[in-house]
Amino acid sequence: MRIAPRSRMQGFTAVELMIVVVIVGILTALAAPNMAQMVRNQRVKTAAFDLNASLVFARSEALKRNLAVTITPNTAGDWTQGWQIRDSNNNLLKQEGNRNLNAKELVFTGPAAVTFARTGRLSAAVGNFSLSAENVPAERHRCISLDLSGRPQTKEHAC
Repeated sequence: MRIAPRSRMQGFTAVELMIVVVIVGILTALAAPNMAQMVRNQRVKTAAFDLNASLVFARSEALKRNLAVTITPNTAGDWTQGWQIRDSNNNLLKQEGNRNLNAKELVFTGPAAVTFARTGRLSAAVGNFSLSAENVPAERHRCISLDLSGRPQTKEHAC
């Protein structure tokens, strides 16, 4: 009866592992600047989505409650600090919290307040919301506009 010879141990050597670590390090160094740009672009996009969702919510609450509903920034004129949605009886319906963003991270401008009548339409024409950030190209900025029927529309460009 023959016994098979032991095969050589298989695995990676320390040199092979070090070469892989160096290659991964080089690839990470090349990808890091693009990753930072992607994060900045995504912050603008996410903030626009959050505001758009809140505007849709405020409009639907005005229709549902048959009351006027107003959305205002938490801090006078500073939308980066979040916003509140209140009905005409001053009941707080929703509050977006402090985003802890400074002006360099996100530039967020808009009207002082947006009021939806009980029909869901805007009580008065309002300006656009503009979202941008430092080092984000203009084609990646976001603009949220409201038509007189109260529907928000988001576009990817400067207002």
